[in-house]
Amino acid sequence: MVDQQLAQSFENIGEEYDRYRPGFPDAAAAEIIPTRVSSVLDLGAGTGKFTELLLSRADRVFAVEPSVAMLDVLRAKLPEVEAIVGGAEDIPRPDASVDAVTVAQAFHWFERDAACAEIARVLVPGGILGLLWNRADRSCSWDFACSRIVHPAYRSDDDEIPPEPEPDALPGFAFSHRAEIAWSERITRGDYIARWLTVSSFLVADGPTHATMLRAVEQVLDRDPETAGKEDFELPQITEVFVYRAA
Repeated sequence: MVDQQLAQSFENIGEEYDRYRPGFPDAAAAEIIPTRVSSVLDLGAGTGKFTELLLSRADRVFAVEPSVAMLDVLRAKLPEVEAIVGGAEDIPRPDASVDAVTVAQAFHWFERDAACAEIARVLVPGGILGLLWNRADRSCSWDFACSRIVHPAYRSDDDEIPPEPEPDALPGFAFSHRAEIAWSERITRGDYIARWLTVSSFLVADGPTHATMLRAVEQVLDRDPETAGKEDFELPQITEVFVYRAA
């Protein structure tokens, strides 16, 4: 069951999300769409962080996103994209109208079965579905420690480390392949902290919880030898890509 409070927490943070959230490597787009297609739909497109990588891979690019604030940023940044307000469970596109659907950092917010039925409906027969997420690189002690403090996927009441993600069996789709892409970015301490402030658990937290999590993140950066006393750092990232075909 999707936590609607967390899912809706992003609705009014378009500019902050676009400024502070990480992008994606072009290699992730290449895993999903290795050769140019006629049309692709980026579902849950947000501010277009992945959408922009699709422009060189399709003749027409559609972006569907429920948050007007995020879509406003996408439209200003990517005027060539056909941006549409809508959700995964009721995609505003005709049947069999796109060659590929991509979902970056958003599929976990969808009602899975309803979204899969809609994605299958708008895809051409044998069309491609690509799901991708950025995740913490476990070899980076300080970022993984911060993820354990804040990120809903990593937080736990015990010391168990969540397992690596595995491909789900999706109704109406056959799993094709998985790719793990390692990359990195240079980020300032201030922007790194601001990035965490755009995560759903921070956005819905009450005042004391927000302050406690923020203080814990700052303490990690103050104590880890790779970040202590530094104004910027190299942040490794892992992008997980899961590719399916419509059955």
